[in-house]
Formats: sequence, structure tokens, C-alpha cells
Amino acid sequence: MKLTKKLTLGLLAAGAVSSVSAADLTLTIGHVDPQDWSTSKKGAATEVFKNLVEAESGGRIEVNVYPSGQLGGETDLVQSAQEGTLSMAMVSGAFAKVCKEASVLEIPYLFPSAPVAWEVLDGEFGKALSEHCLQASGLRTLAYGETGFRNFTNSKRPVAEPKDMSGLKIRVQTLPLYVEMVKAMGAEPTPIAWPEVPSALTTGVVDGQENPVSVIEANKFYEFQKYLTLDGHVYGTDFLLINEDVYQSLSDEDKAIINRAAKVAGTLGRAIQQFNSAKGLKSLAENGMQITTPTPEQMTKFRDAAQPAVINWLKGEVQPEWIERAQMSVKVVSNSNK
Repeated sequence: MKLTKKLTLGLLAAGAVSSVSAADLTLTIGHVDPQDWSTSKKGAATEVFKNLVEAESGGRIEVNVYPSGQLGGETDLVQSAQEGTLSMAMVSGAFAKVCKEASVLEIPYLFPSAPVAWEVLDGEFGKALSEHCLQASGLRTLAYGETGFRNFTNSKRPVAEPKDMSGLKIRVQTLPLYVEMVKAMGAEPTPIAWPEVPSALTTGVVDGQENPVSVIEANKFYEFQKYLTLDGHVYGTDFLLINEDVYQSLSDEDKAIINRAAKVAGTLGRAIQQFNSAKGLKSLAENGMQITTPTPEQMTKFRDAAQPAVINWLKGEVQPEWIERAQMSVKVVSNSNK
């Protein structure tokens, strides 16, 4: 973490829970997205959280939001929340670094739809995972939000099933799970840091990449990526986290206020992400991208290609029971919705 960020967090330390009485409590929360609620799911979620908490507490609780990575990247925010120099954080994949079992949510093609994911996360599995991660990290998951389903784009050809991926150089996050997934599909995974992605795509270092539709549209990838495949290989989850010592220092009344506001925040974040995905899809089509929606049979081929390799890797990283519990929870919810 840069020195300036350390100094900023040092100044915030007293404000993580600056409470000598119930009438003077300040919570600090950081995230890496912009704060514009209309385009940012984390911005929308934290804004409504702030407004609800401050309103319901009658001004007794103040919530200060630090967006756009002002206090560091997601790994920095998780660490700061663990240390208590930050009361809260809203992050996505970085949470798995302190609670490996959270990575089971990124099993390829685990969730067939967003509503199924919501029901699983808001149900018994999500509660059990939250409790497990609390013990592992010291961070309580107040609510689950959404970063959206990730999809492939490329500049070479339409992709409708795994065989179409053969030989394509695909940029992936610098995470083994994504490397294993893309390799299993027959493509060439190329881990590249996010700031370098536009250059890698325009210069041909890689042929394609994978991200939610809203990210693809916001970064104008349609300018150098012709083909989009709506395969939804990974459902991205946001975690609204609070330091457990901070949470336990609250009165029962204030805990209730925080819990209610967090549930609304997670729901709103999901809604904003869904809205921007739908709007983004229309924009990508209007900007000339050729969009392929795999058939159910083709989706089965994607799942059969990617899941075994990733699950095999995950079994060396997490307790296998969490993989089985996640899969069973999805199966139960999916069957109940038929």
C-alpha cells in the first residue's frame, strides 16, 4: 500500500468507530468503484447504505464513504477492514484471499441465472458461508451484492461452444481459477493486470478477454472486439463487509439499523448491475458487436469442459464439502423454481 494511503488510513483509524457515546458514531466504508449510483453497483449500494443508516439513526450514526480506490485496491481494503483502520469495505474477488471458501462461488457455470444466485446467497448456504468466513477473516458479511455474469469477447470469430475457443489467446485475471477454466476450454489463458488490458487487446497480444457486459460496454471494448458470447461462465459476487469488533461494539438497536440498511444496499447493487447489463447489451449491439447466445446444449458443453478442471483445482485449495454444498444448494433452488 502506498505511503499516502497508509497516512490516510491512519487518520481514519480513530474514525473506524469514533464512538464515546451512542450519539456520536462514525463508520467508514471503502470500495474501488465510482460513487455515481446510476452506473456503479458499489456506488449505489454504499450510497443507499449511508443514507438509510443516517436517517434511521436520527443522525446518531454517520457513514463516510471512500469510493474509487481512494484507500487502495480491494486487497488493501480487506486488510484495512481486518485491522480496524476501516470499519467496512465492499469488495468482490479479493475476499477469497482471506476466506478461500468464498471462491466456490466462482465455479464456472455454477449459477444458471441471477435469481437462483440471489436465492442461494440469501438462503442457508449464504448464511453458512458468511459465518465460516467470519471465523476465518474477522469480517462479517452483512449482505451479498452482484458484479454480474462474466462473458467472453474476442476479435477473431463467433464462439458458440468450447471448440470455437481453440487457439484463442484470452486475457484472464491473475488468478489460477481463471487460468484453469480457460485452458480447459481449449484456449490460451494469458494473465494480464487490468490497466494493461486495453493495450493488450488493441495490439493483438491477446485475442479476447472476459468480463461482465457492463464492464465491456463502459470500457468501449466494442472498438476492438467484434464478437461477444453470452455464456455467463462466472457469477461475480460483491461482499458488504464489516469488522467484527466494530459490529459487536454496536448496540442491538444500531446492529438492527446496520443489518436492515445492508440488505437494501445489496439488493440495490444487484438491481443497478442488472439495469446496466441490459442497457450495456443494447449499446454493444448498436456499436456493431456480433452477439452469440449459446443454446442449452452448447451451455452444457461449456460446463462439461470447464467445471471438472476448476473443481479439481479447488479441491486443493478449499474444504471439498464447500464445493458440494454450493452445488447442492444451486440444485435445490433450481428444482424448486421449475
